Amino acid sequence: MSHYFTDNRELEKKEKQLPFKFNGDDYTFTTYAGVFSKDAIDYGSFAFVKVLVNQDLGRRMLDLGCGYGTLGIIIKKTFVDLKVDMVDINPRAVELTMINKDNNKVDVNCFVSDKFENVKSSYTSIICNPPIRTGKDNIYSIFKEAYDYLEVNGSLYLVIRKQQGAKSAFKYLEGIYQEVDLLAKDKGYHIIRAKKLNIK
Repeated sequence: MSHYFTDNRELEKKEKQLPFKFNGDDYTFTTYAGVFSKDAIDYGSFAFVKVLVNQDLGRRMLDLGCGYGTLGIIIKKTFVDLKVDMVDINPRAVELTMINKDNNKVDVNCFVSDKFENVKSSYTSIICNPPIRTGKDNIYSIFKEAYDYLEVNGSLYLVIRKQQGAKSAFKYLEGIYQEVDLLAKDKGYHIIRAKKLNIK
């Protein structure tokens, strides 16, 4: 069985166009079979981006597990001077992000990476709608590794559903980051910020 977090370019594309309006801007996202939430923008991403556009994301942001690009593209459109890198383990997702950045006329850098494998920069903010189906060990490794790719005073932002372990994830983050806050709850989704205040 193929998953959205694997290389599944052998699947038939079954292309769709998803119109989306946010903060007065109109977006169009192209999707294929084999990527997360291919039929509609998922509510978790919507809840997440509503919070993110009201945060200070600093100078450089990484969208980790970007899918077909919804979050990073909307954030770049909102913060035009923010440098945005977008990565995903799935080459099909990265292909779509490249299409969608052109569709929506934003300048972002996107490339294939298994978590931080091909990431060379450090960031003032990292955002992630984590791939829950990959398992708790994998998700927690993302949380831990992200610390080393954040600048001092940088923040990791996450969205996790309550029933998918938001409370335990919050406690785990408190063991790594110096400041962890619950920024919002929205229909069962918890938006969490974990801030790095010093180098361990």
